[in-house]
Amino acid sequence: MSGFGKIVAGSAHEINNPVNFIHGNLAYVQNYVEALLGLVKMYQEQCPITTTEIRAEAEDVDLEFIQNDLPKTLDSMKTGSDRIREIVLSLRSFSRFDEADIKLVDIHEGLDSTLMILGYRLEAEADRPEIRVHRDYAILPLVECYAGLLNQVFLNVLTNAIEALSTERTPQTSQAPVDRLDQITLQTALVDEQWVQIKIADNGPGITPEVQQKMFDPFFTTKSVGEGTGMGLAVSYQIVTERHGGQLTCRSSLGEGAEFIIQIPVRRTVTGEST
Repeated sequence: MSGFGKIVAGSAHEINNPVNFIHGNLAYVQNYVEALLGLVKMYQEQCPITTTEIRAEAEDVDLEFIQNDLPKTLDSMKTGSDRIREIVLSLRSFSRFDEADIKLVDIHEGLDSTLMILGYRLEAEADRPEIRVHRDYAILPLVECYAGLLNQVFLNVLTNAIEALSTERTPQTSQAPVDRLDQITLQTALVDEQWVQIKIADNGPGITPEVQQKMFDPFFTTKSVGEGTGMGLAVSYQIVTERHGGQLTCRSSLGEGAEFIIQIPVRRTVTGEST
């Protein structure tokens, strides 16, 4: 994961430079265009008599359409560049490869950046509707943690929730009512002055008791050979318990979805360190 984080952060850095260049210059381009269009309008108002060649050229280039559409085009380009910048910031926040030490971190920023990374998987597909995300964030203090590792836990748990909802909707296994909205809920809370809690829940098919007994075991997977590397929950459990001195638990009943509960201390102690 360290190598993956470096690749993500490096790619985000390389993308960030040209995007910032484009984004910064769009403001100047917009000012120049507004000035030129204003000058053209002034000419039209104060010099209404034009030659046949000028009128023909104006009709050929569809000057009236350009005057109306060019500002809208620039607004769309600015919106696109803003979106790219948000994605780049999320990639950099998610990877945090350069933060090998414990740092004070905004938990909500980590959750949101992870959701941004997974955004394409939340969109509607041919065999299922859009997965909606409900956030119920409490006011939390900054938490001492390994930001990149904790984001990996969020990624693993959220990926499993998405896959549970997607699997349930396949023709072979779907028992869910077609009018039910697929949803993932993120809830944070300050348990007391020393602990924060993050709940990630889905309203999918739930997890069998047999799987719940093994889900945190190394190398355990519900996937067939060739379909993937597993649920990632053993690694997540290790990150939460050994690296952060916290707890990772699951509550689930068949037909009632699954809820993963992450609890970590606000401030690290020596006893929580992994040796």
